[in-house]
Amino acid sequence: MSKKSAGILPYRRRNGRMEVLLVHPGGPFWKNKDLGAWSIAKGEYEEDEEPLQAALREFFEETGHRPSGPFLPLTSRKQPSGKRVDAWATESDWDPSGLISNAFSMEWPKGSGRIREFPEVDRAEWFDIPEGKRRIRPGQQGFLEELSEKLSSKE
Repeated sequence: MSKKSAGILPYRRRNGRMEVLLVHPGGPFWKNKDLGAWSIAKGEYEEDEEPLQAALREFFEETGHRPSGPFLPLTSRKQPSGKRVDAWATESDWDPSGLISNAFSMEWPKGSGRIREFPEVDRAEWFDIPEGKRRIRPGQQGFLEELSEKLSSKE
């Protein structure tokens, strides 16, 4: 059974342009990576868990913020790793300077025997759609394209 993740993609309008909130993964492997490294705030969930509730839980764990909805479902997307990601968009204007992320532990440096803690997400930022598509992991670009199409058709 392939793994499944669920996440939230906040969006807002600023100066006539739509922006999306993306998160940058924490930890030493991602420290110097930027383009193609960002993501929607998401995480894995169990078979018996309702995906939207998992997405909301994961968003809170990674950012410290609870979006209130309404939530626009986006098409589930299979990632290059084989993992399936379910996502919902919601209009928000959250200030990412208030980011509070949960942490994970790992041996670092590898082979040192030292266990260190790192934030799951080390920063969150708003990007317009073209810049967001440059920053987000390639398998998630479709979420930005779909959101942009859905919102432009409502105008």
